[in-house]
Amino acid sequence: MAQNKGAIVRYRAIDKCLRKQNSMYGIEELIHACEEALYDAFSERMTVSRRQIFPDLNNMESNAGYRADIERVRNGRKTCYRYADPNFSIEKMPITDDEMEQLKETILMLNRFKGMPHFEWMEELLSKLEDTFHLKGSGDSVIGFEQNLDLKGLENITPLFEAIVNRQVLNIRYKSFKANKPITCEVHPYFLKQYNNRWFLFGWNTEFSAITNFALDRIESISTMLAEYRDKPSDINFDEYFDDIIGVTIPKDKRIEHIIMRIAPDQYPYIKNKPLHPSQHNYDKEYRITIDVIPNNELIALLLSFGSRLEVLAPQTVRDMMRDHVKTLNKFYK
Repeated sequence: MAQNKGAIVRYRAIDKCLRKQNSMYGIEELIHACEEALYDAFSERMTVSRRQIFPDLNNMESNAGYRADIERVRNGRKTCYRYADPNFSIEKMPITDDEMEQLKETILMLNRFKGMPHFEWMEELLSKLEDTFHLKGSGDSVIGFEQNLDLKGLENITPLFEAIVNRQVLNIRYKSFKANKPITCEVHPYFLKQYNNRWFLFGWNTEFSAITNFALDRIESISTMLAEYRDKPSDINFDEYFDDIIGVTIPKDKRIEHIIMRIAPDQYPYIKNKPLHPSQHNYDKEYRITIDVIPNNELIALLLSFGSRLEVLAPQTVRDMMRDHVKTLNKFYK
């Protein structure tokens, strides 16, 4: 039985009520108990309706749920609920076959973190799960992910992760591909992001007085500083920070452009089913798509990857960027 966090909290609240044989819990009492439990769990008031409680009771009774034997007892004009067996509790239920299969799938997914910095504890946890639930098998992998454990800079994930969590100011020695020599920056770290199989740190760069991204594979050294940590600007939400771009670079001097592209008919279904950006709109009859993004190097690299199967129709500024790259390529392949 699929369950979200709210449903699990409600089931546990109902379970606690139904175990009390000397109390009489009707629908209103169960609703109140669930609302209080949800508030305790999520620190916000949520309304629970009668139409929600009745399916919850049915799910708890079902074979796909907890197979609970729930009695309906009349107390005057009110129907009250309790377990037929006072010793029953959903907390005592053994893991079901469906849950066992889900656990197996979860272990397979978690196995991809083995060997990653800051996830050394994962191997011990997975071993315990496999041993506890007798899930050890052949050990053969059945799913693959894009992951390069030899990628330079992965060793920086742990200190950066800990600095973000502990609100520590960092002294970072950094050398970009374009620079002749490294620079040293005071950085207040906020966020780690992976893009195109590379990792990037976003933090406040005191030299530029702005949020800057640092490629982890270009960081030469990291050390903590005894300085007051600068909190992330209140108008920055990293869940939305990258909404208007492809990749990780946000140019300061550019705005969102409505980009129109024509796609080769044989390529169109792939781009339609795997959008270039969440803003993508598809025009099937014309084999065209549009996206609304801020143009950056990552966008151009992505569009160029389609070669002759994609043409930018507008705006002219983005067409010019594509043309300039194509002219340079043409010099190599005359």
